[in-house]
Amino acid sequence: MTKENSIRQAYEAAVERYAAVGVDVKEAMDKLQKISLSMHCWQADDVSGFENQGGSLTGGIQVTGNYPGRARTIDEVRADVLKAASLIAGKHRLNLHEIYGDFQGKKVDRDEVEPAHFESWMQWAKENGMKLDFNSTSFSHPKSGDLTLANPDDAIRNFWIEH
Repeated sequence: MTKENSIRQAYEAAVERYAAVGVDVKEAMDKLQKISLSMHCWQADDVSGFENQGGSLTGGIQVTGNYPGRARTIDEVRADVLKAASLIAGKHRLNLHEIYGDFQGKKVDRDEVEPAHFESWMQWAKENGMKLDFNSTSFSHPKSGDLTLANPDDAIRNFWIEH
């Protein structure tokens, strides 16, 4: 039996099982094609990003950034995202944390990040038919501590507002 036949038989068995409980698999798959998930960039590298390569993750984040095989470069993150997208039905988005900017090896503090630092991501997304979402990164920074936007210290709070 070929791999394709094995997959087809497993699919047909699943269709029968779902039908037995009233689920129309074809209808469910058609609906799934219309749902856009926002895949998180950090799934490729455990939230390491490109801002502080080799630095540790702090500020309450519960990951290590050191699993074997994790992406180490923007190109590797992009390749992993495209591979994942190819295996997930539908057309999806990519959610980028600020620390995934294309900083070209330069240190750019979070209140200095500009759209230009994501230009290569925007081009990549356009070339690959993927839309982007963006969110800030409020951990693993000397000013993240216990509070960011709610910090009573004006300088720290304003740093995060600018970020």
